[in-house]
Amino acid sequence: MVSEEEYWEALQTRVCRRCSQADAEGGCQISGGPECAIKVHLKKILDVVNSVYSPSMEPYEEALRSKVCATCTSQSSDGHCSLRQEYRCALDRYFPLIVQVIEETQLKKRLHL
Repeated sequence: MVSEEEYWEALQTRVCRRCSQADAEGGCQISGGPECAIKVHLKKILDVVNSVYSPSMEPYEEALRSKVCATCTSQSSDGHCSLRQEYRCALDRYFPLIVQVIEETQLKKRLHL
């Protein structure tokens, strides 16, 4: 089984390096907060990815909206999210890559056991 720390390290390596919104210290600035939104919601993101298996991103995105976005303080009760609309939400912006990294990390762990 892959630990949460292993997932986070893989995400930092593959996602954070692509992020054009990181500050000089490597901190995430895309969500406007002091801590990376991917790290803050990592447990829920893992639940989302592990609850869906599809060749299409649509089911993953639907699960993200219902399980993560619905509990995020940036989203209004009617589902509107200014961060998402302004392309400042790391989860939304990098979600396809996040899914890929999580699934590849799981596969690598299975192959090495």
